[in-house]
Amino acid sequence: MAGRLDGKVAVITGGCSGIGLGTVELFVAEGAQVVAADIQDEKGAMLEKRFEGRVRYAHCDVTSEDEIKAALDLAKSAFGGLDILFNNAGISDRMGAITEVTADGWNWIFDILVRGPALGMKHAVPLMLERGGGSIINTASIAGLQAGFGPIAYSTAKAGVIHMSRCAAAQLSPQKIRVNAICPGLIATSIFGATLGMPREGADQLAAMVAQNAASAQPVPKAGLPDDIAQAALYLASDASAFVSGIHLVVDGGITVGGRHSWDPNAGSPFAQIFGETFMTQMAGQDAG
Repeated sequence: MAGRLDGKVAVITGGCSGIGLGTVELFVAEGAQVVAADIQDEKGAMLEKRFEGRVRYAHCDVTSEDEIKAALDLAKSAFGGLDILFNNAGISDRMGAITEVTADGWNWIFDILVRGPALGMKHAVPLMLERGGGSIINTASIAGLQAGFGPIAYSTAKAGVIHMSRCAAAQLSPQKIRVNAICPGLIATSIFGATLGMPREGADQLAAMVAQNAASAQPVPKAGLPDDIAQAALYLASDASAFVSGIHLVVDGGITVGGRHSWDPNAGSPFAQIFGETFMTQMAGQDAG
């Protein structure tokens, strides 16, 4: 069923690669006109050429309020208004202990992952009110739900995105502006390589390796791909979710359902490590009886 975003105008930050690019492609296919906001100017120019008349590129560093506002204003000047904002641009710090955190590094992560979306919402609201409402989607992460899925600053920031989305939904839903978050699991994108300081080509190769090997990481035996998140964003952007606001939609192949032992019969139960296999076998026999 195509055309789910006919007549809609969207701004997608981080729109030139990974999840953002996948979402730009899907939104255009569903009838939207899109501003792809990013700092990858060459890729942005290619996107404009590829989707001539449907996509405009805006150079946008989400740590700059002026550049965020300019990207949103472009949606109005180029396409007549704004209906959808997908605050998706992101980066991660490296894994490390809390004792290794630096003030500058912490601020940098929060400026991109929390402050950027907050300012995006700030400047999107007046434009959406002109259209009678809209949908705001913020990229969070399963790292914001549980420990162990990301570095500490990144994980804390993503938890903040989830709660910020809930608080914004409380304020804006009465004005017909819905706000929701998406919590991706392990998605094959270049963010892993970028976090390690790899050049773009190396980061893309690492993403391909993740896609090849990730199927065994969660109960659903397939790699998480940008389109999996784009489909979730499409749902939250479209009228199909007209009664949905203030949620965080987990799209993770089931990786957060429980420890590996909960879904992998070969992983072994932690109780077996405590009580021993003989005890567990006896307990299983009693349950069967």
